[in-house]
Amino acid sequence: MGKPNFSEEFKRDAVEQIVVRGYAVREVSERLGVSTHSLYKWMKQYAPTGKTPSAVDHEAENRRLKRELARVTEERDILKKATAYFAKDAK
Repeated sequence: MGKPNFSEEFKRDAVEQIVVRGYAVREVSERLGVSTHSLYKWMKQYAPTGKTPSAVDHEAENRRLKRELARVTEERDILKKATAYFAKDAK
C-alpha cells in the first residue's frame, strides 16, 4: 500500500480546523485519519503567516468553550433528574 494523496483543499481545510477553529492537532488527526506529523507539515505550508496554533483566534476558542459548557451543563441537568427519579423510587 502506498501513502494516500490528499488534495490541496483537504490539507487547507485540515489546517483551518487547527489554526482558525482552534481544534487540537491530535483531535483533527484522529477525526480525519491523518498523522499528526502530516498535519504539522501542512501547517508550515498552508497556515497564514504570523498565525500559529499557539496564537489561536480567541473568538474561536470562546465559541468552542461555550459549546462545551452547554454540553456539560445539559449532561449535569440530565444526571440531576435521573438522581431525583431514582431517589423517589427507592422510598
